[in-house]
Amino acid sequence: MKIRTAIAAALVFLPPVLAQDEKVGPPPTETRPVTDNYFGETFVDPYRWLEGDNSDPEHMGRMTDEVAEWTDKQNAYTRSILDGKAPGFEWLKPYRDRLEAQIQPLMEIGEISAPRMAGDRYFYSKRTGAQSQAIVYVRRGIDGAPRKLIDPFALDEEGLVTVAWYAPNDDGSLLAFGTYRAGDENSVLHILDVDTGEWLADEIPGKTYIAGWMPDGRSFFYQRLEDLDDPYSGEVRFHRIGRHWTQDPVLIRQRQAEVLYQGLGISDERMAELKTTWGPEFSPGRDGHWAMVTYWTGTSSNDVWVMDLDEWFRTGRMALTPVLIGEDGRNDPTIADGMIYMQTNVNAPNGRIVRIDPHNPAREKWVDVVPHRPDAILRGFSIARGVLSASYLFDASTRIELFGLDGTAIGALKLPGTGSAGLSTARDRTEAFLSYSSFNEPPSIYHVDLTDPEADPVVWEKVDVPVDWSSIVVKRVKYSSKDGTEVGMFIVHKKGIELNGDNPTILYGYGGFDIPMTPRFRATYFPFFEAGGVYAVANIRGGGEKGLEWHRAGMLDKKQNVFDDFIAAAEWLIENGYTSPERLAVVGGSNGGLLTGAMVTQRPDLFAAAIVAVPLLDMLRYEKFLMARYWVPEYGSAENPEQYKFLRAYSPYQNIKPGTKYPAVLLTAGENDSRVHPMSARKMAAYLQAATTSDQSKHPILIWVDRDAGHGAGKPLHLRVRDAVDQQLFLMWQLGMISKG
Repeated sequence: MKIRTAIAAALVFLPPVLAQDEKVGPPPTETRPVTDNYFGETFVDPYRWLEGDNSDPEHMGRMTDEVAEWTDKQNAYTRSILDGKAPGFEWLKPYRDRLEAQIQPLMEIGEISAPRMAGDRYFYSKRTGAQSQAIVYVRRGIDGAPRKLIDPFALDEEGLVTVAWYAPNDDGSLLAFGTYRAGDENSVLHILDVDTGEWLADEIPGKTYIAGWMPDGRSFFYQRLEDLDDPYSGEVRFHRIGRHWTQDPVLIRQRQAEVLYQGLGISDERMAELKTTWGPEFSPGRDGHWAMVTYWTGTSSNDVWVMDLDEWFRTGRMALTPVLIGEDGRNDPTIADGMIYMQTNVNAPNGRIVRIDPHNPAREKWVDVVPHRPDAILRGFSIARGVLSASYLFDASTRIELFGLDGTAIGALKLPGTGSAGLSTARDRTEAFLSYSSFNEPPSIYHVDLTDPEADPVVWEKVDVPVDWSSIVVKRVKYSSKDGTEVGMFIVHKKGIELNGDNPTILYGYGGFDIPMTPRFRATYFPFFEAGGVYAVANIRGGGEKGLEWHRAGMLDKKQNVFDDFIAAAEWLIENGYTSPERLAVVGGSNGGLLTGAMVTQRPDLFAAAIVAVPLLDMLRYEKFLMARYWVPEYGSAENPEQYKFLRAYSPYQNIKPGTKYPAVLLTAGENDSRVHPMSARKMAAYLQAATTSDQSKHPILIWVDRDAGHGAGKPLHLRVRDAVDQQLFLMWQLGMISKG
């Protein structure tokens, strides 16, 4: 297939920008039309130039001076309105000040991670008060005094350095960790001596993270990118402390993935596709004898091999035995006590856990340890000393079941309530740490004994929240989508409010990549709740709430199901007396930004406002930028004639219609985003500003491109406070909760 691109001779004529005056209207954006021909159908792209420099196909969308200038003007316009400085918008300033005074202490409640256990040491991260980033601590013994190990503020006074991950060796004497700056997620691996606090000379760049320590505690396997500018250049290497990383031997390279698939009958065309998926992952067993090798073939499917590490250390030869190749499903293997334990969707759409002999991994020899359940979705598992913990979703909430390694049921772990939970375990003990939160309960860490699942969890540490979280009520409802499919939804609001069909309501969704939307505490929403707001989370198709088939029902040519489910959620809220179109907003980020962008173009009449955060919006060109070819198995490609049809049908950017009364929209992007390129948000903002017939002095189209951030991870506190205030002020304004007076 060839796509013909040509510069159109004439300008595209779009409706004039409607604004209250020249000074406060959105900055005009020049149109430079480019015509694309897709399988006989043409589309004129008026804002191609906002993608950046596309002269190098290998590095599409690099920033140009003119795009930087456009971004500065748009950012200044957005700030002038949301900061209440533009003429006619000064009335917003007191509301912003009041909202910031409410949200700042809610953002300062802090956060804490469940400890990772190694020897007699407990490693965890914690952020308190006005600290910009979480600090990594260690305790010697569970009741030992906390000792600071890594303080990001000491590394960068602007608060832009983030500790992305950390992993102790088995005895806890060394800690590997990764840092990145300004949200770019390109972590650099460092090693720290835990007793002395000294950083060793070892430093490994390249979006690096550790795959696993070896038993000697002085060596490990790790994964990185060969080329930071090439997201498809993943590799696995082996490092010994003191050796320069450039001398580390390479086990697997994504660019040479055919080495894994030798003799398995993979076509050249399919092999080329596999080289642009998420690629290889590597997990060595703690005994150093076996390792698991997986290779992502889609967004929720991977192939699995077992590797004899002894053979590799002796001879340098990769002795790989296929365990599972070519199945459409996710497989999560680990080595324990010389056996493979693997969560798999093979013959189990909701997941099961099998035990496999690495010497003879043939499928007919697999032994069910935790069988498939039709009533629950297996989301993950971990292994402690003699105990296997399985984490399930029951109607989008967590339940943790415990088993012996032979599959003998021990019982359900007692949880504090109905919400979201996770478990931190270690192979040499039965103590564990439980993380728990819900819509109406703040995040807490509990210490538990896996041999006594019915015992009440003991609080290890919890954050203090300056709100009455018991004043919030949570409901679980079911509704029918367009095709009759039943969908679940959480509804959250303050107790005792009158549901009169005119309540300001925020509807949140994601709907992709097998990721479930489960109950989460959102402290910054309490001002919204106190003002009578309703918050709803729809568990739409494409997510992971109902297993493999639920995900498949919302990907590729079935993506419209996701949008239909979300529209049906909005209509249910209206029909059941919660809200009205004038008082309803939609919020989503990343894949959820695609969702809310599609809502803007498909049903502009149904919502008053939309937050479209770090979004994919031009679905005909998305895969050309950054790592987006990873997502072709999820969305499809416009280079494929059949997939082009459904992408063209819903792609938000291509479905903007000049002369339409669009709702108010706030788009956000990160200049350092290594996942989703800001070009989608830029182009969408420019086109909507030109196309809408709404009065932009009342219902503006705004864009904020954060120059100090990426996809969102690693933002310092002050930037997160600013973003939270921006979004809530925008929503409360558009939902009629504040007014000019």
